This record gives sequence, structure tokens and C-alpha cells, in this order.
Amino acid sequence: MTTADILKALSNVQEPDLGKDLVTLNMIKDITIDGNEVAFTIILTTPACPMKDLMRTASENAIKILVNKEAIVKVNFTSNTTSNRKDAQQILGGVKNVIAVVSGKGGVGKSTISANLALALAEGGASVGLLDADIYGPSVPIMFGVRGERPMMKDVNGKGIIIPLEKFGIKLMSIGLLVDEKNAVVWRGPMASSAIKQFVTEVDWGELDYLIIDMPPGTGDIHLTLMQTVPVTGAIIVTTPQNVALADAKKGIAMFGQAQINVPIIGLVENMAYFTPAELPDNKYYLFGKEGGKKLADEYELSFLGQVPLVQSIREGGDEGIPAMVSNDELSKAAFRNVTSLAVRNIAMRNANMAKTEIIEITS
Repeated sequence: MTTADILKALSNVQEPDLGKDLVTLNMIKDITIDGNEVAFTIILTTPACPMKDLMRTASENAIKILVNKEAIVKVNFTSNTTSNRKDAQQILGGVKNVIAVVSGKGGVGKSTISANLALALAEGGASVGLLDADIYGPSVPIMFGVRGERPMMKDVNGKGIIIPLEKFGIKLMSIGLLVDEKNAVVWRGPMASSAIKQFVTEVDWGELDYLIIDMPPGTGDIHLTLMQTVPVTGAIIVTTPQNVALADAKKGIAMFGQAQINVPIIGLVENMAYFTPAELPDNKYYLFGKEGGKKLADEYELSFLGQVPLVQSIREGGDEGIPAMVSNDELSKAAFRNVTSLAVRNIAMRNANMAKTEIIEITS
């Protein structure tokens, strides 16, 4: 066996999402051959890549069929999370992907999706931050059990920079970590927008594969400020199945589709899709209607990321500061992993096939 033989065989193995072979995509490195033993490394588009096992099997089969049926193949993995930022000197230069999680209305579980999406990404090996951009109703301090904690500050060239808290392996920032939770944040739009700008520019987020931003409900100043401050890789829409939520979700979809904004939508999540009692795990009760989110995704030709059930343990975990992804609830964890798996694939395809992200300019 030679290195050329191995590369020729692996040129028949496609990266499932990007539609090109591993060799063309420069995803193969460190080939070593010792008798019948061959080892090499596949560079994944993200450490949370859900297609890893598929590529391993396909690579082993290609070498055994096309090169040497007696070959002992060892496939290693490393990752280089893809990004579509224009340059690393921008704001959040160390962050490869900025993902906004949005909803047309409150109460659909957007913060729950954001928190568990971030945790599922980190579980897969990605470096992740979670920014709670809901100025008027911050949820992160409660959901992560950090109520009353305050972030540290450091001096950088005479300027105070906030060091985000870390919990469950991800970095956290929220207005709820800076103000007393008993006090209402009574700010006009410009003040709220200024706070969001500070959370982006004056927090030391460091090197991240993904920064998940839990946006406030609706379509307003804070959304525009974020997209005017930092290039957003894409948005994830959260809705519940009932008509009133779907009507508002359409407004969120429409906002990101406007010509002057044009932020790609990574996909849509249907939260509280059905109720499953703990004592009857195979039963599904569609309390808010059936598959409304899926039908909405089909209507707008969006990727449907999946359904998350209405499960008591998800609510309890959020209230107790132990999100579902770090609990013992395997049913809920499976739902969030499925959503995250599809989101990761869509982000990689977005970065490979679409124009680079730019800060938007809105003049009117």
C-alpha cells in the first residue's frame, strides 16, 4: 500500500453534507502505513459532527475494497469548525459562528432551546458560549443555577472587559448577572441596544466554535442592533404548534428574509410538540395541535430541525438550574441531540455554500 493508493481510495468517500469527497475537501492528513496497518486523520467541520461514524465506516470499506482486503484501518478524527466570517479582525474575531435563536412571541421555550442547544454542542466537543440577549426577561441565571453570581472584570488597555461565567463547560453572559433580579430593567430601546452591543464588544468571549445568542421575543431594536454589530452566521426559529405562535413565527422568518438583512435561517424547531407522561413514555398527546411547526417549515421551505416534547423534567430542570442536557432524562436529551445534529450539519452546509456573513447596514 502507498499513500497515493490510500488517497485514491478515499477520493471515493463523500462528506455526506457537503457533497464532495474527503480528498477534494482536504479533509485527510497524517497518513501512515506499516505493513497491512494504515492510519490517517479526518478533519471534521465541527467536533460535534453527527456523521463521524458514517465517514469512518465508508473510509474503512473503501480501503479494504479498493486497496487491500487485509488492511487494518485506523481512522482518527480532529476538527476545524468551519466559519464564514469575512476576517478575524472583526468584533468577536475569535468566534467562528454566531447563531441567533429567535421566536416571534414569548413563552415558546426559546431560552430552553438555546440553553440545551449550547450544551449539546459542548457535549460534542465544541467550544461554546451562550449570550442571553433578552434584556427584559433574562433566563440564563435561573436555568444554569448562577443566580446572584457576578462576572469578574479585567483591564485591557485601560478598558474594563467582562469575563463571562463558566458552567457545564460553556461560557455564559446575561444582564441578569449584572442587575438585582428583584429590579425591573426599565430601559428605552436605545439603552437596551447599547447593552447588547456591550455584551458583544466588551466581553472576553475568547476562541469559540459557536456563540449561541438567546434573542428577546419579537422583531425589534435589539435584533437589528445585533445584526448591525456582528456578522450573524444564521438564525434558528423556535415555535410551538398552535396557530397563534405560528403566526408570530412567520414574522420572524420574514424579518430575516428581508433584502437589507438577509440572514440565513438554519432551521426551525417545534417546541412543546406533544406531551409525554413519565409513566407512559410511548404515548404522545398533542395539546397545542399537531406538527404545526413542521408544516410551517415546509411552507417556507426551511429545514425542520425536529420536535421537542413537553416534558415535566425539562421544566423542572430549567427551574432548578440543571438543564435537560446535563440531567438524567434520556428522552429529552435525545430530542435536543437530534435538533443539534441537524443544526450543526446545516451550519456546515451554509458555510460551504453561501456568501460570507457581513454586518448589515440599515439606513431607514
